[in-house]
Parts: sequence; structure tokens; C-alpha cells
Amino acid sequence: MPDPSGFLKHTMAQLPARRPVPLRLRDWNEVYQEFDETTLRNQASRCMDCGIPFCHQGCPLGNLIPDWNDLSRTGQWRDAIERLHATNNFPEFTGRLCPAPCESACVLGINQDPVTIKQIEVEIIDRAFEEGWVPPVHPHQLTGKRVAVVGSGPAGLAAAQQLTRAGHMVTVFERDERIGGLLRYGIPDFKMEKRHIDRRLVQMEAEGTIFRVGVNVGVDVTVEKLRASYNAVVLAVGALEPRELDVPGRDLDGVVQAMDYLPEANRALYEGRAARIDARGKRVVIIGGGDTGADCLGTALRQGAASVHQFDINPEPPKSRDETMPWPTYPRVLRSSAAHQEGGERVFAANTIEFIGRDGALVGLKAHEDVRREGRSIVSVGGEFTQEADLVLLALGFTGPQRPDLLDKLGVELTERGDVKRDENYQTSVEGVFVAGDGGRGQSLIVWAIAEGRAAAAAVDEWLEGETALPRPIAPHAQPLG
Repeated sequence: MPDPSGFLKHTMAQLPARRPVPLRLRDWNEVYQEFDETTLRNQASRCMDCGIPFCHQGCPLGNLIPDWNDLSRTGQWRDAIERLHATNNFPEFTGRLCPAPCESACVLGINQDPVTIKQIEVEIIDRAFEEGWVPPVHPHQLTGKRVAVVGSGPAGLAAAQQLTRAGHMVTVFERDERIGGLLRYGIPDFKMEKRHIDRRLVQMEAEGTIFRVGVNVGVDVTVEKLRASYNAVVLAVGALEPRELDVPGRDLDGVVQAMDYLPEANRALYEGRAARIDARGKRVVIIGGGDTGADCLGTALRQGAASVHQFDINPEPPKSRDETMPWPTYPRVLRSSAAHQEGGERVFAANTIEFIGRDGALVGLKAHEDVRREGRSIVSVGGEFTQEADLVLLALGFTGPQRPDLLDKLGVELTERGDVKRDENYQTSVEGVFVAGDGGRGQSLIVWAIAEGRAAAAAVDEWLEGETALPRPIAPHAQPLG
């Protein structure tokens, strides 16, 4: 039973304190301080264990949120991690990186702060690792079937772990030098230190999953050899084709895609060297108001940028729900990350129309201010302005998976918008080739990637064995709240 008066005794959401800004800008460590157990358990007691838990609907993984909330409240931590792992392979990732649609769907959020579900989740898994409660999970028997997973982001890792536990021999191929995909190379350490990936990989390797890094499938390993060597293939290639900004001056030195900038910053940190794309002393403009833009902001500030402006083409959203976004939908409200607290200036309703250069190098940009959308057109009601800039980072999202080498050679069909086409069983147009995550869904959330990896693994297992005991949480046509 939950505490029936917990939400009355503890009416406010509480989260761990962030380290002081001047301190955290001197390193790349995570920004949050430790959270004391008493406060955490009080926060867990706010969960009402609703008759209809809308948090389940808000979570693509179907996490058993009221269950592990109450187990946390009563200090039954080992049972809590069992319930958490029942639906989520990697709560240490989602607890740090997911935007928490479950919290937007929390019933308590109708007229109070919602339950701090993400924080409870991350505290459960961190305690479990500290206590040694995350052992390898071995299959009851081996099937002798071999499965290749191409890509080692959250979808690929989830599919690989599930298929290994079903008894298949799974090999994960990653073209970069380390496992993790955008978890490792796209996410800065101040949001998630990479030790969280490494300790999970220790478990997966002990379970029997094989990792091969520095292998570009389609080039280093031919498609023909891949198909001949494995009974099934799971494509978890992500949606890494960046959206471009086709305006005059795009080819100037100093206009860079965010997904060139962030991975280089991460690699420089690992290798103990200066980044080749460095914001130190530069006037930086980030074009894009989403999470990737915020990651660029925190990175540029840590590198010592002289100034940072983050442009968002959308008007500034309201700070709380209004009648256009009723509970339990995911609200389009103003969200501020830890990076926004650290510095920089956010510029809303700004549309860049030209980059300005001198001798081939970027010196600034022109933009329309106070823009509005009218159908597919962008209309300015505030005229033009000029912003000085030495470095512009394009954080405009992605248009789909990268096609050369692998997808073209496999011959898989694509949708009209360029994603890998698949059926309700996650199978592509090529027999025995499946797709999970952003490569088939389009750019989405980490929680959807893990959910799709789990679901695709169940589909592969059933295709190989005729039946499956693996959970299959979602269908590929399902869409997130909001």
C-alpha cells in the first residue's frame, strides 16, 4: 500500500542540488550533488498508486512506476531494482537523459508538482550498482543462432542484451572506436558520465554479448558476408543525417554541425587533448532550441567561449500548461536545462537568413526577429538584426539514417521521409533484417529507442524460434504523448 497521505505531507517536488556554476564550469563532471535517502523516500511517498496509473501510458517502456516508487518509500531497494529492470534494461541512461513523459502524465501533476519519477529511478539503479545487485543474467539454454546488431546506441544495446538473454549468440558492430553511439559521443559528460555506459558493458560482456568496434558494416564487413554469417540482422543505426540550413554563407569556415562539434569535444576529453573545434575565446551562436542545442551551450561554456547565444525559431513557450496542452499530454512549456543556468542568452522567435563572412571565415549572421509560422511559411513581424559570431553550431535535428554503404547495399526500402521501412514485427523489406530505434522511427527519445530495441528483440527471437518469451512492449506505429 502507498502512503495515502504522502502527497499531502510532501506537496513540493525536490531534486538534488546542482553544484555551484563557477565550480562545475571548471570540469566535465555531472552537475548534480548526492541526494539524501530521507528526502528521496519522502519524494517516493508522494506517489498515490493511482487506480489508473497514467504514468504507465506516458512511458513507452511501460515502467512499473508505482511499484518501485513504493518499494523505494519503504527502503526495499533490491526489490525496487528488480521491478525497474523488469521493463527497462538501462535505467541509468533514462534516469539521466529522458525528458520524462511519465512525469507529465502523473495524476498528481494535475494540481501539484508531479512525482519526481526520473530521480527515484536513477537513485534505484545507482544504489543497485553500488551494492552489487546488477549481475550478469545468463540464458537457460543456447539456441545456436547468431544475430548481428549494427549500431551500439540505446536501441542496439537493448536489442543485444535481450537477444543474448534469449540464448542467441549476439555480436554488436560499431563503426566508432568505442561502444555507445550517441550515448557516448553525442551526450556530454556533464549530463551523463561515461562510466555509466562502461559498467553496463561489463555486465553485457559477462552475459556473452560480443562487441566489435571500429567496424563499418558495408565497408569493412560486406553485406554479403554479414548475411551469410548471421541468422538475423538488427539495424540500430540511428537517424544521424543532420538537418541543414540552406542559407547564403553556409560554406563559411566556422559554421559547423552540432554532431561534428559534440563528438569531437567528447573525444578530446577522452584523449586528453585540445578539441579541434574549440569555442575558447569565440563568440558562439547555437541555432536550435532543443536538447542538442543545450548540450552545445554547456560544452561551449566549459571550453571558455567569450559569449554564447542560442537561437530558437519558436516563440518563447509558457512556463506552465495552458488550455492548449491539457493533462496528461506532454506539455510544450519552457524547459531550462542545467546548461541554461550556467550562462549564455536564449533568443526566441529568431530565424537565421544569412551567414556573414570575411576572407572565407565567419564573422556574424543576419536573422529575422519575432518570427511567426503561417502554414509552412516563416513570417517576420520584427525586421532584421545582425549578430556577431566566430562559431555557429547547427543543432537543427536529423532527417533520417545515413544511407551509403549499409542501407543502400542491403537494399532495404525506405519511407517517404527516409526512414527504414518496416512492418509490425520490425522486419524490413529484406527477409531476416530488422530495424529498431531512430533508424526506423525517426529522431525520437532515448526511452523510445530502448523500448523499440526490446520489442524488436522479441520479434527477432520469435522469427528465429517460432515463439518468444521476451516482452514486447510496443508496436512501431505507436507514438509518444505530445
